[in-house]
Amino acid sequence: MSFKVKIGLEIHVQITSLKTKLFCSCSADYRGKPPNTNVCPVCMGLPGSLPVLNIRAVREAIKVALALNSKINDVLIFTRKHYFYPDLPKNYQISQYDGIGSAPIAKGGYININIDGRVKKIRIRRINIEEDPGRIVYPFGSIAKSPYTMIDYNRSGVALLEIVTEPDIESPKEARLFVQKLTSILEHLGVTNPKLEGSIRVDANISIEGHERVEVKNIGSLRELEKALTYEIARQTAIIKSGGKVKRETRHWDKTKNITISARLKEFEEDYRYFPDPDLPALRIDRKFIEEVKATLPELPDERIERFVKEYGLSNYLASVLVTESKDLADLFEEAVATCGNSKLVASILVNEFLRWINEAGLTLYEGLRRLNKDRLCSIVELLRKGVISTKLLKEYVKQVVLNNVEPKDLVNKGLTVLIDKEFIERVIEKVFREYRNAVLDALKNPKAINFLVGQVMRKTRGRADPKLVNEIIRERLRKFEESS
Repeated sequence: MSFKVKIGLEIHVQITSLKTKLFCSCSADYRGKPPNTNVCPVCMGLPGSLPVLNIRAVREAIKVALALNSKINDVLIFTRKHYFYPDLPKNYQISQYDGIGSAPIAKGGYININIDGRVKKIRIRRINIEEDPGRIVYPFGSIAKSPYTMIDYNRSGVALLEIVTEPDIESPKEARLFVQKLTSILEHLGVTNPKLEGSIRVDANISIEGHERVEVKNIGSLRELEKALTYEIARQTAIIKSGGKVKRETRHWDKTKNITISARLKEFEEDYRYFPDPDLPALRIDRKFIEEVKATLPELPDERIERFVKEYGLSNYLASVLVTESKDLADLFEEAVATCGNSKLVASILVNEFLRWINEAGLTLYEGLRRLNKDRLCSIVELLRKGVISTKLLKEYVKQVVLNNVEPKDLVNKGLTVLIDKEFIERVIEKVFREYRNAVLDALKNPKAINFLVGQVMRKTRGRADPKLVNEIIRERLRKFEESS
């Protein structure tokens, strides 16, 4: 029995490029501050306080709308969204709504993702500007373990963009690829800094076709997004197969247990009692202003991928991974190539070796980039060019730099270099010939079988023997062996 899955995402993006909050002059840099110190009457919702719009937030939202191919509305209208949780001290959130008398800043648009060799369009439903609520803290690590919660209002009022998709996503992998591509676009625009904790958070609406949808709240990373969706799809499928009924509800992702936990029954739109905020008059968005913003747009990911293919001769795959994985990774690639050249080798190191080892070590991309910086990367490339290390040793150098944060020169000083001692290599080859006599006989008939013998020598020397020298000595020995026979 197979079920079709429908997933729609609500991505909440902090506009970290702003210095102050959305409706007051409190600093938007709330991280690391003592709880409830970065607040004022406006972001605390005290009676008599009035919000004043940070116009730069509108500019940043328009940049995003243009990059996502969305239609920008002529009028900006803020709406009160009522719900009663401790993270909103005034009991409503200043947001936007797509309905009679209201409008989000932009509607429509799309992002193309590459999934299993094909291009898929994921449609955007709308883009809203809204304020971030306060931060709920679970003192025992998770909602399930904590008998009480604490509230830090320092984050309350920080400018958010809410980017809502149509339910076009059909798998956890598609969801991850979409958010990864969106993050790359936002990073290239300079709107948000994804390195900051909580700067991008995802709510996912998941349903098995023909059944109720479930919302999973506050997923904080690509890895957790894929895991949360995989779990929730399996949970709903199991309920349906057993003859049960999926409840329309809101659930939280518990990343310590890798499960979703029921939080409350899901609200309907009418429960929020949307109406235009009387303290914030409608703002007309001038077309000239939009054109001015459009003129400032930087090179976006798809354009950069195309340039990498043309300018550096990369495959579309390598270029796509470099750019969509992170702007910082693409920047490192260009900086390294400008310093030490060899674009295809640098791209291969970053995509095939660097990303592999940061995943293996459980490091974030940004922790890994601090270790394999431009100087270390170019040092490794130069060692290969000079013949100090082989291609196999290059892989070991990247591994050691990423996992142990060591300098390439320290590995050279420890003797982790190509072996060119001919007598030593001859002794190793002699041992291989004794151990693998059948392979030697095969190599006499089939030259391709020599690769096996070379591989055994490289294994015994832990990849340090000069492959060219090993190949030459083996061929010479085989010739002599054949003549003597």
